[in-house]
Amino acid sequence: MAIKLKFNNVFALAFLGGLSSFSVVYAEGNSDRAPEATPAEVALSFRDIPVLEKAFIDTTPVADEGSLAVGELGRDGGDKDAIVKLAQQIADGEYGNVDSLLITHKGKLLFESYYRRGRINLPHPQASATKSYTSLILGRAIQMGYLTMADLDKPLISFLPELDPTKFVEGAEKITLHKALTMRGGLSIDREEWAELEKNPAPLQGQGFVQTLLENSAPITAESQGYLYGNFNTVMVMAVIDAVVPGTAREFIETEILDKLEISNYNWETHISGLPHAGSTVSMTSRDMLKWGSLVLNEGKWQGEQFIPADYIAKATAGIVKPTQDWMPDIYRYGYYWYQADFAVGNKSYDTTLAWGGGGQRVIVVDELDLVIAMTAYGRGDTIMTGISNNVLPAFAQ
Repeated sequence: MAIKLKFNNVFALAFLGGLSSFSVVYAEGNSDRAPEATPAEVALSFRDIPVLEKAFIDTTPVADEGSLAVGELGRDGGDKDAIVKLAQQIADGEYGNVDSLLITHKGKLLFESYYRRGRINLPHPQASATKSYTSLILGRAIQMGYLTMADLDKPLISFLPELDPTKFVEGAEKITLHKALTMRGGLSIDREEWAELEKNPAPLQGQGFVQTLLENSAPITAESQGYLYGNFNTVMVMAVIDAVVPGTAREFIETEILDKLEISNYNWETHISGLPHAGSTVSMTSRDMLKWGSLVLNEGKWQGEQFIPADYIAKATAGIVKPTQDWMPDIYRYGYYWYQADFAVGNKSYDTTLAWGGGGQRVIVVDELDLVIAMTAYGRGDTIMTGISNNVLPAFAQ
């Protein structure tokens, strides 16, 4: 479903070409509109969306009909020149195929920009940033009393009554929510064998997916429960959510999270298990990505009310384990599907929390600077973190 956002008073101040692969329109409280996908474009696969002819850069974003407050970059915080410089560099292609960059400070959207395939009303594939959203969905279930913080350290199988433990491999009880949320479930399954099992999806529905995992894994041991990214951890967490909440996990996500966050323009695909995907294949608009970051920034509060327990947010964003991927920067640590890293600005460092999806999707939260940044990209947009640390953080650290 696509939603048309209404704008007024946007007039293009300048069109710039120069070294950019396309021109740039700067908007400041005038009447040109942020780029929107047409109904025909919304129906396309994301990779078929036409590339924008003009990048759109706005330092005075316009409010929509939702709950996102707006302000003016510079007047309400931030070094305007530094942010616009970064935006021009993005438009020039210096950071890969970036589609959008948005910044909120002290609860107000101060900067909004779209490039290439970015559109204000077009949900963007999130890749593994989806995992971070799944973590907050579990936190919401805790806030509503369907789980407790103590449950995080209980055997994950204890929440799945449809399972047959007599068929489990040894050590299945060692998998806890805490372990699964930190990529330490410890499963070890032959890929070719699993590919054969997926050819018959009927036994994999719902809790049957976890049953099949625990029948076909090698034994779960202390040694096997080291950090291993992916490895079915997210689908096990989603199975628990589905088991403990009223109705289904999909209904819970829609009514108790997305509706309350005023997120209606999205796509959340279904996993082979029949459950909502927990690790990828969700699409979300850039403005709505900021709302997930706001929950983290405000210690689980949404519009002044506790939406997710503060102690869950603290644990989810802590640097609990060190990721082991050889491409992972050394400064990164991992909590409950959220990354943590300290970024230096001059002689000071800032504790930064990140949702991270392949291709360059980011929700970046810097608590000390009261800052939430959302960015989307495709292909390789990972170099943008250099621009964030060199331009955005110093712009708000003054």
